Amino acid sequence: MSERVFVVGVGMTKFEKPGRPTEHEAPWDYPSMAHEAGTAALADARIRFDDVQLAVASYVYGDSTSGTRAVYELGETGIPVLNVNSNCSSGSNALYLARQLLRSGETDVALALGFEKMQRGSLSEGYADRESPLRRIRESVEARYPSSGMPMTLEIFGAAGLEHMERYGTTAEQFGRVAEKNHRHSRDNARSQFRDVYSLDEIMDSPGYYGPLTKLMCSPTSDGAAAAILMTERGVERYGLAAQAVEIVGQALVTDQPDSFDGSSAIAASGAGLTQRAARQVYDATGYGPEDVDVIELHDCFATNELISYEGLGLCGAGQGGALIDSGDATYGGRWVINPSGGLIAKGHPLGATGIAQCAELTWQLRGLAGERQVDGAARALQHNIGLGGSAVVSMYAAPAA
Repeated sequence: MSERVFVVGVGMTKFEKPGRPTEHEAPWDYPSMAHEAGTAALADARIRFDDVQLAVASYVYGDSTSGTRAVYELGETGIPVLNVNSNCSSGSNALYLARQLLRSGETDVALALGFEKMQRGSLSEGYADRESPLRRIRESVEARYPSSGMPMTLEIFGAAGLEHMERYGTTAEQFGRVAEKNHRHSRDNARSQFRDVYSLDEIMDSPGYYGPLTKLMCSPTSDGAAAAILMTERGVERYGLAAQAVEIVGQALVTDQPDSFDGSSAIAASGAGLTQRAARQVYDATGYGPEDVDVIELHDCFATNELISYEGLGLCGAGQGGALIDSGDATYGGRWVINPSGGLIAKGHPLGATGIAQCAELTWQLRGLAGERQVDGAARALQHNIGLGGSAVVSMYAAPAA
């Protein structure tokens, strides 16, 4: 029988524009980011680094053992440290791996640590002398929507939005309402990269990029880190942490199937099928569905992807994402509160940290510690994190037992 696994401590830095502002006294490199987030998570869990038995570190940009170097900022105790890179879902891959290792019963305390130090501007690929891992995804999208020369991720998710508009009559303004909501939510998150609130008109009038996407519908490049301490039930009992232990009751990690690459759909190429399959696995395994969830952090790298992910997660039927955002059911006072943190669009998107930052937000929500962002009565939460090329991770969390 597999061990139950709980999140007992979380921490994260403020997410920042690459090149930390000059009011900070010292240069902000990934080891100092990791130290800040990891120290906060350890303090939240009321343990020392000496108590941690293994660590999984996630990042996208950096040399081969950057994760190990980052963990050394917390201590050099000789524990196993695994380095994980899975594009934008790297943080959730680290959580998944840490949880799987704990479920084996061989260890009771693990650290999942994610961080990123990014270059300014659009995402770029680092190696010109070999095939891109996203080549087949890009070719699949370009089979229907020829390249305009814009950055690759803009074209992929912009094309998915165009296809959704063509199939279902979704409007650009409905994608804009996703961004308006998330920027509004970020106002109450001191760790967000952006906290300005924008009207729908301001979002629609911001510079246009590709398809329906404007500047304010897109996540920025970001620096930052997040960390989570995970324990088995034995660990929770040993350290007396039941009152703050948020259980990961279900989790699924899936990778691409042929429809991502066959050129038939930009929506499929952007990961909608991954989302649907991972969500279904979690619902089937836990017996809980979308109707049992109160708060959701999902992967809004672009506003188009949030709206399409409503459908993949089963919050509404195919083609109904636009109606859902129009209804008000994605924000406070509605059926769910989606991306109360501000999401990737406003909170920021340091790739390796994103999944663990989502975990941190949901942990605070389920412990009633989210302050002005708090979702009343939050008892269950859903997390969705996707990385092209590719994997998607969906996780279901439950609040600590009373």
